[in-house]
Amino acid sequence: MTREEVENGTDDMLIDGSDEQQRQDVNAVRHEVNANYLKSYYGKLFPVADIHKWLSYGNDGKHPRCDESYFGRREFSFTLENDVYLRFRSYNSPSELEKYINDSLPFQIDIGAVYSVDPSKRFAYAQSGDNVFIPVERELVFDMDISDYDDVRYCCSGADVCLECWPLMTISIKVIDTSLRDFVLIVSITDDFGFNHILWVYSGCHGVHCWVCDAKARRLSNEQRGAIADYFHVYKGSENSNKKVYLPGPALHPFLTTSYTNVLKPFFEEKLICSQNLFSTEERYEKILEMIPDESIASELRGKWQDKKRPPNSKEDFHIHRWEQLKNSLQSGKHLATGLRRCIEEIVFAYTYPRLDMEVSKHMNHLLKAPFCRVCVPIDPNRCEEFDPTTVPTLSRLLEELNSGASQMQIDSENKLKHDAKSKLG
Repeated sequence: MTREEVENGTDDMLIDGSDEQQRQDVNAVRHEVNANYLKSYYGKLFPVADIHKWLSYGNDGKHPRCDESYFGRREFSFTLENDVYLRFRSYNSPSELEKYINDSLPFQIDIGAVYSVDPSKRFAYAQSGDNVFIPVERELVFDMDISDYDDVRYCCSGADVCLECWPLMTISIKVIDTSLRDFVLIVSITDDFGFNHILWVYSGCHGVHCWVCDAKARRLSNEQRGAIADYFHVYKGSENSNKKVYLPGPALHPFLTTSYTNVLKPFFEEKLICSQNLFSTEERYEKILEMIPDESIASELRGKWQDKKRPPNSKEDFHIHRWEQLKNSLQSGKHLATGLRRCIEEIVFAYTYPRLDMEVSKHMNHLLKAPFCRVCVPIDPNRCEEFDPTTVPTLSRLLEELNSGASQMQIDSENKLKHDAKSKLG
């Protein structure tokens, strides 16, 4: 998310210079909600106290030797009406934060780093000549958007999502969450890198966010964050490149082997091939054939598939049959010495491996949308298959249920009063 500061009488007005997707997201919220919706949601449902407890990490003034200035050095950013973006806002208590949110009714709230000094006073420190305004802590975060899979999904595009393509996000959660908790492989950073405190959040309309909250994760430098992001960076494809993934070495890295065997390959073969009809048209199977470096094999398969356009039995048999043909061609004895068997793994990785927004993970000062902002709800990674993005409550639905519940409580209360009155009258 690139933001550009604008000197317009205040030091914290911002415009979004390049992130068109975020602008579209905020505009979509405006169509759904109005000021009354936001006022009711922030006033009755938004969990400010829980967010303060989370982001304080025990530095709440209630524990000995805690840093009472910790929460006050956390950056918050707000998207307001008329594309006004406010950065470097900070608050010393949950009540201060709650008051500002209820007064301004932001369309979006973003959370940034903990800085060395109060972000709202950064210019005072700059004028003093002391260059002390730097980020000192920030959760290790990951951002994955379903729109980045538009080249491998055919049911939806852009921010649209359905139950046919959402499993791509489910697979991403499984791969990244497992590796973060079992991470012991980057010796240059630490000999033991397993994380425990990991929060997964539905990003609101088109993806997932991951917040790694362990103390050692929050204190990573930009260089260390970059090393972790690069560790996960396998998908490097573009529309102009036939080679979509980078799998170095004669054999897969142990982490990639586990991900491929336990998660990616079963998902690709048992679900994705059929749910996205990957072999149903020439345009779709050509994307797969283009990943085969040996043109003779690709040409042979192309000839078989063009001559046999009708499925042999069911739709499932049709797609699986073509995938098995491809695997048999690449794994046949005459190709054992050519290294073409790695091509099967590359195809599976290209279609299923998590696609990270690398810049979000690499830099401490990057902003990320707050959980529960626009009802960005948590996802349990142990039950992520059960999460249904099509049933996530909207603001309007939540407030309807809240009002319905209040009306029912009022009716029950009135009935009770009538019953008590009758009882007293004998």
